[in-house]
Amino acid sequence: MEMLERYIEELLEKSTPEYPIWNIEKVRSGEKTKWNYIDGCMIKAILEMYAITKNEKYLSFADNFIDYFVQEDGTIKDYEVEEFNIDNVNAGKTLFELYELTGKEKYRKAIDTVYEQIKKQPRTQEGNFWHKKIYPYQIWLDGLYMAQPFYMEYEIKFNNKANCEDIYSQFINVEKLMKDQKTGLYYHGYDSSRDIFWCDKETGLSQNFWLRAMGWYVMALIDTLEKMDDKKSEAYVKLMAIFKDVVDALLKYQDDSGMWYQVIDQGDRAGNYLETSGSAIMAYAILKGVRLGYLEEKYKAYGDKAFEGICKKYLYEKNGEMHLGGICLVAGLGGKEKRDGSYEYYISEPVVENEAKGIAPLLLAYTELIREY
Repeated sequence: MEMLERYIEELLEKSTPEYPIWNIEKVRSGEKTKWNYIDGCMIKAILEMYAITKNEKYLSFADNFIDYFVQEDGTIKDYEVEEFNIDNVNAGKTLFELYELTGKEKYRKAIDTVYEQIKKQPRTQEGNFWHKKIYPYQIWLDGLYMAQPFYMEYEIKFNNKANCEDIYSQFINVEKLMKDQKTGLYYHGYDSSRDIFWCDKETGLSQNFWLRAMGWYVMALIDTLEKMDDKKSEAYVKLMAIFKDVVDALLKYQDDSGMWYQVIDQGDRAGNYLETSGSAIMAYAILKGVRLGYLEEKYKAYGDKAFEGICKKYLYEKNGEMHLGGICLVAGLGGKEKRDGSYEYYISEPVVENEAKGIAPLLLAYTELIREY
């Protein structure tokens, strides 16, 4: 799709490590960007474009971007392990590929820097990573994507698979604790302490099914499965079954447009809208799932429909420049903003254009499509 490739070209031309134009949160704040998951998502997608096309411009951009943050001793500019923000692990995924592609030893050292956070991250009583130090005892679906694929790749490549059982158990805990048995969907957050204001005091769960959170979880499953090397193990079979189960649950709510709603199961309520980032994540996950054999070939039609629906509704040209709209800027639970996880909260967050949380998964879905040719 030439429109999308042109769009990516424009974004790369306008972006630097200090000021990536796709990081709308930083653009709005006026601050220079730090090591963060948003840029990590985008650079991962750019590296995937390189893997498929072998166009050196993608590798050069990704290398220059990450090189800016990684110091020769493997420390990472503006990254503190003891902040214990699980989001910050996500950008570490790019280091594996860049180390293999460039041979820069500082990338190998930086992988260990990020792994230090994995080793020290506080845990809930069930054994799952806290989402952040400032959100104690809480599991968010987002966090599975931010940490587990990196964790698995490290274990496979550098730690003789010593902690793979820990990774499996964290996924199993989430299925046990956060899955709604009626719909098959998963709640956004869980507080093992039952203390936070947004949780149900009996279950510890938040109130609703937020699309992007569920998308992160689906991506976590498929990207972690892809890294595993024992395809016949009980854990592999179990995680693959969970992945298929989640996809099937979500397909019940796919709109005729091919997209999904911001609050997944309440598409008929006032204010709800078809959201780009979560829909793009699902397009990617489904298409990749078919390619890797986790889903039957018939599922490809659902992934194609999602990708095409996003492009038809939200990808457009204006004044000679490409734009992608319909992206929820950010949504979370708790914090200074007193985010309560209500329906009203999720539809109140800003909807923006040209933000990496929508662009990156759409680009990843595109890489799955062009693999066929």
